[in-house]
Amino acid sequence: MPETDDNGAQGDASAQGRWQFWIDRGGTFTDIVAKGPDGALIARKLLSDNPDRYKDAAIAGIREVLDLGPGETIPSGRIEAVKMGTTVATNALLERKGEPVVLVVTKGFGDALRIAYQNRPKLFERHIVLPELLYRRVVEVGGRYSAEGEELTPVDLDGARGGLEAAHGAGIRSAAILFMHAYRYPDHERAVASLAAEIGFTQISVSHVVSPLMKLVSRGDTTVVDAYLSPILGRYVDGVGAELGDVRLMFMQSNGGLTDARRFQGKDSILSGPAGGIVGAVSTSAMAGFDKIISFDMGGTSTDVAHYDGEYERAFETLVAGVRMRAPMMRIHTVAAGGGSILHFDGARYRVGPDSAGADPGPACYRRGGPLTVTDANLCLGKIRPEFFPRVFGADGSEPLDGEVVRRKFVALAGEIKARTGDKRSAVEAADGFLKIAVENMAQAIKQISIQRGYDVTEYTLCCFGGAGGQHACLVADALGMTSIFIHPHAGVLSAYGMGLADVGAMRERGVEAELTDDLIPEISKLLDELASDAHAELVAQEVAPALIEVRRKVHVRYEGTDTALIVDFADLHGIIEGFEAAHRQRYGFVMPEKGFIVEAASVEATGGGRAADEPVVEAPARVMPLLPVSQVRTYMAGGFVETPVFERGALRPNDTIDGPAIIVEANTTTVVEPGWRAEVTARDHLVLERTQALARASAIGTDVDPVMLEIFNNLFMSIAEQMGLVLRNTAHSVNIKERVDFSCAIFDPAGQLIANAPHIPVHLGSMSESVEAIIRARAGEMRPGDVYVLNAPYNGGTHLPDITVIKPVFGKAGLEHADEILFYVGSRGHHADIGGISPGSMPPHSRSVEEEGVLIDNVKLVDRGRFLEREIAALLSAGPYPARNPAQNIADLKAQIASCEKGLQEVHRMIDHFGLEVVHAYMRHIQDNAEESVRRVLGVLEDRSFTYPMDDGSRIQVAVSIDRAARTAKIDFTGTSPQQESNFNAPTAV
Repeated sequence: MPETDDNGAQGDASAQGRWQFWIDRGGTFTDIVAKGPDGALIARKLLSDNPDRYKDAAIAGIREVLDLGPGETIPSGRIEAVKMGTTVATNALLERKGEPVVLVVTKGFGDALRIAYQNRPKLFERHIVLPELLYRRVVEVGGRYSAEGEELTPVDLDGARGGLEAAHGAGIRSAAILFMHAYRYPDHERAVASLAAEIGFTQISVSHVVSPLMKLVSRGDTTVVDAYLSPILGRYVDGVGAELGDVRLMFMQSNGGLTDARRFQGKDSILSGPAGGIVGAVSTSAMAGFDKIISFDMGGTSTDVAHYDGEYERAFETLVAGVRMRAPMMRIHTVAAGGGSILHFDGARYRVGPDSAGADPGPACYRRGGPLTVTDANLCLGKIRPEFFPRVFGADGSEPLDGEVVRRKFVALAGEIKARTGDKRSAVEAADGFLKIAVENMAQAIKQISIQRGYDVTEYTLCCFGGAGGQHACLVADALGMTSIFIHPHAGVLSAYGMGLADVGAMRERGVEAELTDDLIPEISKLLDELASDAHAELVAQEVAPALIEVRRKVHVRYEGTDTALIVDFADLHGIIEGFEAAHRQRYGFVMPEKGFIVEAASVEATGGGRAADEPVVEAPARVMPLLPVSQVRTYMAGGFVETPVFERGALRPNDTIDGPAIIVEANTTTVVEPGWRAEVTARDHLVLERTQALARASAIGTDVDPVMLEIFNNLFMSIAEQMGLVLRNTAHSVNIKERVDFSCAIFDPAGQLIANAPHIPVHLGSMSESVEAIIRARAGEMRPGDVYVLNAPYNGGTHLPDITVIKPVFGKAGLEHADEILFYVGSRGHHADIGGISPGSMPPHSRSVEEEGVLIDNVKLVDRGRFLEREIAALLSAGPYPARNPAQNIADLKAQIASCEKGLQEVHRMIDHFGLEVVHAYMRHIQDNAEESVRRVLGVLEDRSFTYPMDDGSRIQVAVSIDRAARTAKIDFTGTSPQQESNFNAPTAV
């Protein structure tokens, strides 16, 4: 049987005995894994930016491995292939250093991308700074198709020529072309693209090719990104190609598939490096026997996590650096928690990050005057050992980590904490507290891509890589209830290693936007065949053997009236619906059988030619002498000091086992084996950690306030509110809730007082507790499990009538203790698009009564013991002199709010199951006390102020704020005056 190369093409002996280079060019370091002619692997790390030594780190690394001098010609005959991931385009996007672009858009839509979706990512910031636009100028061109394909106006090529020639004359050579409905009717875009090529534009990105999907803004943003980045990427690719000569050069795409360098596009390059890490994690884990993994890549600044269960997960719409893109990317969640995350104490709580010390000055132990960080906490605890760490610090780059400055800083911090709170933690115990919070932050990130999406994380293996991952792997696994950890020998360079294991890949997608019926199935099948043929041909053109190409067909389906599609396998009508409902039930916990289905898009993925990770079994003789540590040190683990052996990774052999506590050191990372865990070296030299003792749960936390647990519980409650918001947004119907994000979610105590709210709408959050208290007053004694209530009454905590609040009492679990007791309340408030009234929208200016503003809902039961009272609420919305104009949309949004509250209930029960009700209730009160203290602390430094606000009709609102700094209280006096009446009201309010 003929031998095959890595792409599945028939090879010959000349393909053997040559080098392969797998490279991840990161922002700080470039990682290189070289596969030699004998199959051996060599790893290298170089600084990505070192102009004094080399022009490009990847080329310099190749020369170093081949033992060539700087500038010496690379012998292309010795290299079979180079496979790379790069952050060149990503950095250009982040730093706004891409190519100057002209946006050519349908007349009247020149500001569509500037207006975008009115998203407000930082709701509590009063001064919103919009991301810088990527295009330099706009050319609006006449020409319009209807959504049904009727040419309403011919394309104005003469007008387009004038605008394009002016842009070309100004030095712009990159054009992004965006027309309404072009994803279906692209003729106008094609005509303008031909004109742009005639004028001399060298980069022409057209939306129907770049992102052939519905939604002008997302399609347009993606097209502009492609025009902005592709020339930068092309120049880098050409530069590398010129150095390599006649060597096959391939690049990793954001979707996890390799492609020929000539086909590499800007829109597909954003997650080029991290995608290689996922491929490496999946391939090596599969070889080790783990098919369900959570990848955990912890570096100095951030931690990347991803979920895998037999299939790569991808996001088809992503926000990167303020720019929305609709291009398939690996679903990777990043949290600002790394080894360099800075430690803070705010007077009551410990805080970790999100700011980072970076590489300069770096952590305090780096000898550059940096702040205390997570790395310093591990050093203080004895988990990082300076004597086994590279000596690359200090002024001359030859000194070890500075443990003494770390100890001094933690002693000072512990003293400050004791002075301000009375907490008597030692310096080491304080460091341990900060580490617990960092671990919880990383665990929350993993929950977002697993538990929040319906996956039982305890069934998964934690695949750990990155420089800081091994120090925290056991603790993160314990926080999630995971019992298995996998660490590959190349964990420090796994993203580069993944480049060599990846398939060549091609993805195709096209918008459908049609109701899912039996009649639609043949049309989708035909469309998928066309897309599959195109993707298949691309792989064949890249020398992948046809027999090795696998094509997967998918459809993107959503409920009619909603805006969140789920991706399921293409099948017959019953199979698609069954797959969608299973995915929806897993993700959100419910289905909506009364709704129809819309096929939003169809997509295919063709893959083939990858290398399966198949590392040899290591032949190692049986040990004659027992495995001995190279050192014995004292570390702080599991709440106390323990004697801890230190082992060198290179000295370990297959079948060696090490019980925690232990530390395993190597050149690029440190692995900490916590008590209760066992590390074992497998026959392939992999390191597998298993929990051997049952984890002691949190029953010993106690109910007295603890600064560490206060921060952890604060994050837990906040996480629940954020999860509620995620469910609400994904399942809502209206643009107000789904895209403008005009909603709020919160958790309340049994008395209706606020405990935690996600960072949603401030005006909602200030009054929602009054709404909960109103329901409690009116319904005391009659609430039952499964009941849900709704109101929008302004005099019962509501704001304006379109803001409808849904409130659900959280009872104890049926059949268990507290089953008949209300433990918490969860609530969500959403701004409905219409609630009736004399005009659409909110607060008609000419209204003189509440009825003229819309339908008043005051303490109405929405769900009775689990039964949604749809007819009753529909009748209420349709009643009165000015009923709601679209009750069906109101009901759809109310159902989404109910789903949001149900998610809150589930997560509250999960927290109670873990910590116990007494502890959860105690920290609920501690969080409220801490919030009060934080406000009083601010009041104690404010000054008296007064101001007058003039109204349009000459009226004035006067406000006077007086501060009692001794009592740390404030009094606010409101006085209103008008031309007709000297004083309309006078209302003092105490704070």
